[in-house]
Amino acid sequence: MAMAVVLVLTACGGNKNSEGSQNNDGANANKEESPEKVSIDIGMLKLTSSAPLFIALEKGFFEEEGIDAKATWFEAAQPIAVATASGDVDVGATGITASLYNMVASGEKLVIVADKGREQAGYSSTAFLVPNDSDIEKIEQLKGKKIGITQTGSTYHYMSGRVLEKHGLSTKDVELVPLNSIPGLMEALKSKQVDAVLLNEPNISIVEEEGYGKQIVQIGDEIEYQTSGIFLSKKLADNEEAAKRFLKVYAKATQYYYDAVLTKEGDKIVPGENYDEVIEIIAKYTDQEPDLIKKGLPYMDRDGKLLADDIQTQVDWYAKEKLIDKSFDASEIVNTELLDEALKE
Repeated sequence: MAMAVVLVLTACGGNKNSEGSQNNDGANANKEESPEKVSIDIGMLKLTSSAPLFIALEKGFFEEEGIDAKATWFEAAQPIAVATASGDVDVGATGITASLYNMVASGEKLVIVADKGREQAGYSSTAFLVPNDSDIEKIEQLKGKKIGITQTGSTYHYMSGRVLEKHGLSTKDVELVPLNSIPGLMEALKSKQVDAVLLNEPNISIVEEEGYGKQIVQIGDEIEYQTSGIFLSKKLADNEEAAKRFLKVYAKATQYYYDAVLTKEGDKIVPGENYDEVIEIIAKYTDQEPDLIKKGLPYMDRDGKLLADDIQTQVDWYAKEKLIDKSFDASEIVNTELLDEALKE
């Protein structure tokens, strides 16, 4: 059925469940000129990096724009990309990996339109860690060493390779050890099965507090890197009016998030007016303890804008490493115009 005013929502079986999450905050905000209702199914994980979407659902931002937003929860990142490309969900919020680029190279259609998390200088996010008693103090000393990553072709694989290259090394100069999970990385570091690992917050803080690991470099201080994004199905991207309404809401929510938890005075993050509220919203949707959430608030652009040029950098690197079948022009999957137009409204 073609998309007209209403986007038809189709459930993706097996690995997700759908849940209407819109409350009544702001429900009467636009009674005088209510826009035509559209229904949008958003596929996401219960991660802190989905905070703007949690905020938009909880605060009624979608309803203000005439959007009936449905949260569809997944347990892994890759199925979100698959569901978005197939049109089983209208929006996907997930990490950007080699698997996703392989889908695009093979002809699957989806569009990256907004930021959902990036490595940014001055904001603790992902780092190389070594055991507390290690003599390793800089990246160059990792030559010939074992480095724990999550999976081959993952964001951790990419970050390792890019940072090694910046310091005159390559993935061929080390042994990358896929350990499949964050707990696996933490245990391998603790038991010294590897010489170094990549970890993100709040896991970095946990390791440091428990005293078995120390940082040698923050990824954001080494490279600019768009780790995850907001994707639209081809069907939604082609319906520009509905897509822009969604992105108008998303930008409003990223601004709310940024102002609450990422604003700095000098080099120090200073909690904003809505800091406690945002932490509570994230805790509600992720089932994490507030104190843990405060240690791992990912950076994202205040307006939700992508590091668009970085997408091509990623595609080219994965192709060079033979982690994707072929390179391609990133303009095939990046659309910054929709968000730019939404920000003008």
